[in-house]
Amino acid sequence: MIQCYFCLQNKKEIDYKDVDTLKRFISSQMKIYPRRKTNLCAKHQRLLKKAIKRARVLGLLPFVND
Repeated sequence: MIQCYFCLQNKKEIDYKDVDTLKRFISSQMKIYPRRKTNLCAKHQRLLKKAIKRARVLGLLPFVND
């Protein structure tokens, strides 16, 4: 079984300003990948969702790809 990316990095929180890391978990259509594709644990998937949504509101990530 593949380990969670953030558990391997020993990260407790996911920074919404770290756009390069967040882009790994977003499709080309700017949709958030599901857990079965990202192989994240439930805790980190929830934190990832929150960080991506915060980055979108602040304009660091687009809502849709034009």
